[in-house]
Amino acid sequence: MRHFTRRAAAGLIAGLGAAALLAPRRARAATWPQRPVQIVVPFGAGGGTDMTARLLARFLDRHTGGKPVVVVNRAGAGGEVGMAAVAEAAPDGHTLCILNTPNVLTIPIERRARFRLDSFTLIANLVDDPGTLSVHGSSPIRSIADLIAAAKARPGALTYGTAGVGSAGHIAMLLVGRAAGIEGTHVPFNGSAAVANALLGRQIDVATANLGEALGFARGSSDWRVLGVMAHARMDAAPEVPTFAEAGIPVQTGSLRGLGAPRGTPPAVVAAITRALDAVMADPEYRTAMRDASQAIRYVKGAEYEALLRGMEGELRSLWAATPWNR
Repeated sequence: MRHFTRRAAAGLIAGLGAAALLAPRRARAATWPQRPVQIVVPFGAGGGTDMTARLLARFLDRHTGGKPVVVVNRAGAGGEVGMAAVAEAAPDGHTLCILNTPNVLTIPIERRARFRLDSFTLIANLVDDPGTLSVHGSSPIRSIADLIAAAKARPGALTYGTAGVGSAGHIAMLLVGRAAGIEGTHVPFNGSAAVANALLGRQIDVATANLGEALGFARGSSDWRVLGVMAHARMDAAPEVPTFAEAGIPVQTGSLRGLGAPRGTPPAVVAAITRALDAVMADPEYRTAMRDASQAIRYVKGAEYEALLRGMEGELRSLWAATPWNR
C-alpha cells in the first residue's frame, strides 16, 4: 500500500509539473496581442484593399488592450509577395493579412506559388466589393447592352484595363466575355489607380474596378461612367447602377476581402482576434465609416468563410481549365 501511495504521489507531482509548464503557454496564447499587430496589405497604398485594412486597423486598435495595429503595404507579383510573407510568418496572431479574392485563389492555380489557401488560418471575411465596368464620360457606350453590341461589332477591338493578370478585374472580364460571347484586348496595369488614369486619359476603352474604387474615381467627375455592377442585386452605395444580370448576363464576381493569419495560429489566439472583430463590426461608427468609403460589409467567420473560399476556388479552377488567364 505504501508503494502504491508513493507511485501515485509521484504521478500527481509529475502531472502538476506538466500543468505548470503548460499554463504559461496557454496564458500566452489566450492573451492577444502581446505586442503591436501588423496587418499586411499585399498591394500598394490607395486602393480598395488598402482602405479596408486602414479602416479595420483604426477601429481594431480600440480592442487590443493598448497595443497598436499598423498597416504595412507589401506589394508585388499580384499579391504573392505580401501573402507569402504572412504565410511564412510566426503563427502567433501578430502578423495578419488582408486576403483578396481572386488573387489568394488564382495565384496558386496559375503558377507554383509560395503559398496556397491551406497556408492560412482563415479568420473572417470583412468586405464584399463587387466588380464593375466603366467607360469615359464621353464614350458612346452608355449601358451594358451598348458595351456588348460594340464588342460584337468589333471582336477584340475594345481595350479593357485591369490591375494585372489574374486580378479581380481580369477574372471579371473573362467571366463577362464567356457569358456574353464577346472578347476584348486585355491591358494590364500595376494597380487600379493606374487603370483609372488610363481611362480618364482615354488610353483604354473600358476600366475594370471594384465598386468602391469605381465610385471613388467617379466622385465629382463627369468623365467616369459606371455601366454596371456584378452583384446579385443593386448596391445601397449606388442604387442607380444596374446589375449585369438585369442585362441578361448573370455574372456575380468581385473582391472578397478577409482577414487571415499564418497556418497553425493557436485556436485561443484566433478566438481572441474574432472577439475583437465582433466588437468592431458592432461599432456604429465603424459601419458608418465603411458606408462612407463605399465598403460593403460582409462579415463571415471561420468555417463558413473557408467554405465560401473553397467554392470560389472550384469555380476558378473550372475557368482556368477553359480559359487560362495568364496566356
